[in-house]
Amino acid sequence: MKRIGLISDTHGFLDEAVFSYFEECDEIWHAGDFGNVELADRLAAFRPLRGVFGNIDGKDVRLVYPETIRFKCEEVDVWMTHIGGYPDHYSPAVKTLIYQNPPKLFISGHSHILKVIYDKKIGTLHLNPGAAGKQGWHKMRSLLRFSISDDKILNLEAIELGKR
Repeated sequence: MKRIGLISDTHGFLDEAVFSYFEECDEIWHAGDFGNVELADRLAAFRPLRGVFGNIDGKDVRLVYPETIRFKCEEVDVWMTHIGGYPDHYSPAVKTLIYQNPPKLFISGHSHILKVIYDKKIGTLHLNPGAAGKQGWHKMRSLLRFSISDDKILNLEAIELGKR
């Protein structure tokens, strides 16, 4: 079993509470818009980090993190990208491929809206942890925490970090 801390849209701000919320996690996944590579390095020093760059990330982040990653965690096929959309409204960059070869877990950021949606058409769970940073129009900073065991996604928790 792997315990995952999922965060996105930090925009250069990392709330110290993230470290206590992710204390029991085996890995941290960041769905883009780190804001700077120093923030990514702080997360990576704390726990193994997987991440993708977002639209506001500069060359420093883009040299280290790809635009999209697809990998296996336990027996779960995971696809993560920053601008991915959500069921029935996938972004043009992923729409064709997600219907041709759907993952079990699709993760995106960008919207600053925490979303957990099961796409019945393709059998994919979509997660967007919302925004953990202070930049943007969201009112509440948030993240997600969950476990993956074999081919199951378990114990999903939405965590509010406080007002923007």
